[in-house]
Amino acid sequence: MSKYKKIVIASNNQGKIKEFESSFASIGVTVVPQKDLGIQEADEPHMTFVENALVKARYAAAFTELPVLADDSGICVDALSGQPGVRSARFASKTATDLDNNLFLMERLRGQRIRNAYYYCVIVLVINREDPAPLLATGEWRGEILESPRGDYGFGYDSLFYDPEIGKTAAELSRDQKNQVSHRGIAIRKIIKLITNPAI
Repeated sequence: MSKYKKIVIASNNQGKIKEFESSFASIGVTVVPQKDLGIQEADEPHMTFVENALVKARYAAAFTELPVLADDSGICVDALSGQPGVRSARFASKTATDLDNNLFLMERLRGQRIRNAYYYCVIVLVINREDPAPLLATGEWRGEILESPRGDYGFGYDSLFYDPEIGKTAAELSRDQKNQVSHRGIAIRKIIKLITNPAI
């Protein structure tokens, strides 16, 4: 079991929060979304996932005495030189919805034969804002982008992201099935190992 009973999640994304809640419940940890503490979202000004995750975690940690976990994740498309990457949530525009982003991605890849892509996730956990040794875990999920969406579950680009080994899109998987193979599921299991290790 974890030595932490409560962990603040530095995110307002309901899809992410549900994934964290279901995973951390198994080790007796209560997930507290930052908005429940009146903490606003931090800016994400950096070009890498790890830098943005650290910014979000340290920002939220300034407003609470609880440990804070933050992730930064997105989809990277080979044919677009790794875009949208850290701009995945804002690919079409700063105020884009998931639908806007999916439509924009389909348009950018119209006629493109090479459609390889991967989801990437970095999770960090800080004990306080000044924590000099944050815990860090990463996860990657490789697949390809379909020409049209499939599936009713998930969020983000899940309806376009196809895993050829499974034969389904991320949006065609149940939450439990997705957690077993996804970039975030992999990173969550790694961070759980770190926080349940008594040597840490």
